[in-house]
Amino acid sequence: MEKQLIAQLHHGFENVAQREDGVEYWYARELQSLLGYNEWRNFVLVIKKAIQACENSGYAMTDHFVDVNKMVSLGSGGRREVDDVKLARYARYLIAQNGDPRKTEIAFAQKKRTIAVGHLAGRMVIVGYVKRGNTKHIFSMRKTNAREAKKYQKQFEEG
Repeated sequence: MEKQLIAQLHHGFENVAQREDGVEYWYARELQSLLGYNEWRNFVLVIKKAIQACENSGYAMTDHFVDVNKMVSLGSGGRREVDDVKLARYARYLIAQNGDPRKTEIAFAQKKRTIAVGHLAGRMVIVGYVKRGNTKHIFSMRKTNAREAKKYQKQFEEG
């Protein structure tokens, strides 16, 4: 994939990110077109697969996918309410992993990402990174929530 296309897609993903009270999220309808989906009904199927993957991984769907309604402008000058979903970074990742890999945008989003868990200054953290050549680029680092800390602490203790 061309470097220019990669830069354009990366910029697009980060450009539509929202922040509220220090929490980063994306609206599914904004990601829909960035991921190459023209119709909401097709994208909803991908969201449903991602929700199932989230639950199968032992995570609470409600921590990563939040149903919302938004008002949109119509060509006639009117407005109407539409369904949307607020997506955490993990939800965005799961949507990309469950999308159609024949789409260039999905192929970009599916590039190998690694999640690591460890301790930093006495606190358990989750770090997400991608390898680029011989370097690792961190795209996310956050403190674990209580449920994650309990899950991973058990794994640390078991070895």
